[in-house]
Amino acid sequence: MSIQLEEDKLVEDIYSEYGLKKVINASGKMTILGVSQVPDDVINAQQFGDKHFFEMADLDVQTCKHLAKLLGAEDSIVVNSASAGIAMSVAALIGQGSMYHVYHSNSPRFEKREIILPKGHNVDYGTPEEVMIELGGGHVIEAGYANMCTPEHIEMMITDKTAAIFYVKSHHTVQKSMLSVKDAVEVAHKNNLPLILDAAAEEDMKKYLALGVDIIIFSGAKALEGPASGLVYGKSKYINWIRLQKKGIGRAMKIGKENILGLTAAIERYLKIGPEDGEHMRQRLAPFLKNLNEVPNIQAKEVQDGAGREIYRAAITVENSSKKDAKEVTRELKLGDPAIYTREYRANEGIIEFDIRAVDAEEMDMIVNRLKEIQK
Repeated sequence: MSIQLEEDKLVEDIYSEYGLKKVINASGKMTILGVSQVPDDVINAQQFGDKHFFEMADLDVQTCKHLAKLLGAEDSIVVNSASAGIAMSVAALIGQGSMYHVYHSNSPRFEKREIILPKGHNVDYGTPEEVMIELGGGHVIEAGYANMCTPEHIEMMITDKTAAIFYVKSHHTVQKSMLSVKDAVEVAHKNNLPLILDAAAEEDMKKYLALGVDIIIFSGAKALEGPASGLVYGKSKYINWIRLQKKGIGRAMKIGKENILGLTAAIERYLKIGPEDGEHMRQRLAPFLKNLNEVPNIQAKEVQDGAGREIYRAAITVENSSKKDAKEVTRELKLGDPAIYTREYRANEGIIEFDIRAVDAEEMDMIVNRLKEIQK
């Protein structure tokens, strides 16, 4: 039996044994669907980690030193998720390298706990940003309004209890009338405060270093296509404080040797290859859009990612003539086998988006055929 046939049989056996539905992921690199498909060379690095022992403190320091050099950062630390990176970063900035804080993180000795973030950035990405900030011991202070936040709005909230400014770079956040990352860096540094940047799903790992961001948080499993993991990198003083938190709240967020090596391989690969080129994505998208426009009661067009990334998607508008609205369409897509997951953030407006980064031509045809069935 060929290797491919053996792999196909294993896939069928696992789905069948556990009673699982197959999934077409037209939603994007989402945690609820397992995030990404991990490349073979990353899996090989994980397997090497699985089969060998290491002095874990040395593995941590040496791989992180290597990654920092690749990125041009002062230092970095591998954690088990971007969410862990948020909580540990906040805790680190409150404790500022104190071992007493590591063991007594709720002590009233540490009064600087306010973390300021734009109101439109306090989003739910699977859990609200404020949950992770508060897990790290921070007190969330929202600045500005849901539809506007300026540097002045941030600055007016700063007190002697402020520990950091927090910024979320994501399509989930409010985009209009918001200060930029550059603005946030400037207002933070003007007031002698660090800026934490949640860039979990971003694609350019170096541009925020060039802007002077102090702490940058990336998900290892999204754009980087690594295992469940996260990378925090930036200024060495802050990274050292975060590393110290591994002896405190970070103990519950520890990452295994296999995922440290897997993420390292994923970042090496990503820096060489990068994400799918935007123009190539648009070329793959074109025939899909043509076929979508042949589905009754649907209009399809190309849209770019709301946060400005070079990601292009198909957006369909379910017309009023349809017997089923967009919410019903997304529900029926998920009920099928395979289940088809979409980006349904704007379904209440009648709009459904399809992210094709993990979708091949055969799966695009399956989506079109399923929509035709739904629209009968």
